[in-house]
This record gives sequence, structure tokens and C-alpha cells, in this order.
Amino acid sequence: MKATVGDRIVVASGVVGGAVRDGVVVGCPHDDGSPPYRVRWSDTGEESLVFPGPDTLVRRDDGDEGGPGPTTARSVTWQIQLTLVESAGSTTAEATLVAGPAEHGDVGAMRAVGHARKDPGDTEVPLIGDEVAAGRALRRLADALIGQAEQDISAQTGHKAHVHT
Repeated sequence: MKATVGDRIVVASGVVGGAVRDGVVVGCPHDDGSPPYRVRWSDTGEESLVFPGPDTLVRRDDGDEGGPGPTTARSVTWQIQLTLVESAGSTTAEATLVAGPAEHGDVGAMRAVGHARKDPGDTEVPLIGDEVAAGRALRRLADALIGQAEQDISAQTGHKAHVHT
């Protein structure tokens, strides 16, 4: 991986749900463009020394990319809000996906619901009901999102699509 001052750095999060960060190379101590790089992050304005890993993409100032992959970098944020309501041994979870600006289709917002009910003979542990209801809501949300992707692919290609999960 090689970079020069002015190139963009995009780093995927090392944890599920973590933010993708991007910044601008403001310093490159090696004349050959090899790491590490001093990067000013767009989300905080702070600068740090970056030793890029396999989760890092360098987008050159001329629009070319360092390393394999597409010729443009894209970063969007989608948020999932999970609301849980528990009453008398029954829990309902509502998962709502709020997608970033739609580019080709209108994902916008999607909603799914999951329910859990404890067995009458079991001890009441609200956390377990929360986990089951939330898991069911998120699974239904995931299925709905895959279904939407299949519809979008079908609309683009003119053929029925099936996304393998």
C-alpha cells in the first residue's frame, strides 16, 4: 500500500456495528509512500498515525485506488433502533432500520416486530425475554432487507433474483 499527502484513507471498523472512518493523509514520512501515514479524520478533525491493515483503503488524489477493489470508495451509515416493551411475562421488540439517503431505491426505513412470552412455570427474567424478542425482530428485519435487495436486483436485471444467505 502506497499513499501521498492529500490521498483519502477509509478504514472499516474491526467490530460489528463499528463506524467506518475516513480521513485525509496529511503526512507521509517515507519518500516511497509506504506506511505509516499521518491522517486527519473527517469525523473528529484529530490527527493520528495510521499503520493500515487489510481493512484499509487508500484512495489516491487522482481517483485511483491503492490495492485491489472498486475505483471509488463509498461510506454510508444505517442505524437500527430497537424498542422493547415488557409486560406480564410477554415482551415485544420493534426493530426499525433508518437507512442513509437512498441512491437508487428507497430503503428509507424498514420495520419488523418480534415477540417473546415466558412459560408460566419459568422464573421471570426480563433480560431473556428482551433477547428473544429482539433476536426475532432483528431476524425478521434482516429477512425483509434481503427481500428488498432481491426486488431491487430483479428490477435492475429483469430476472427473478435470489440472494443466498
